[in-house]
Amino acid sequence: QVQLVESGGGLVQAGGALRLSCVVSGRTFSDHAMGWFRQAPGKDREFVAAISWSGNIYYAESVKGRFTISRDNAKNTVYLQMKSLTPADTAVYSCAIDDTTRGSGSNYYMRLRLQGTYEYWGQGTQVTVSS
Repeated sequence: QVQLVESGGGLVQAGGALRLSCVVSGRTFSDHAMGWFRQAPGKDREFVAAISWSGNIYYAESVKGRFTISRDNAKNTVYLQMKSLTPADTAVYSCAIDDTTRGSGSNYYMRLRLQGTYEYWGQGTQVTVSS
């Protein structure tokens, strides 16, 4: 069974930073892309960042320059370092792993922003940014 477990969420003041972690088990982590998504109350889930199995990185415009996604294949872990947080970043943050092994090609990379690309999801971790 593929499992993803996020951690690192919490309450932080505006301007602060948090580092989220997501540990994956049950799948060959190094062969798959990982994505971070978030969902605020009453809003749709939205793309935040993704990193392909080969290291290509993509960010939503709203977080570019503030958030950094990275992965440690030896630890089966993907990270999201968040800086300069604002109340607009308040949401449940979830990580996900895609359904393609060692994907490649233009369509593969373009689809990393789409929720449907990802097969398994973690339970999410709450990030609350106070003003």
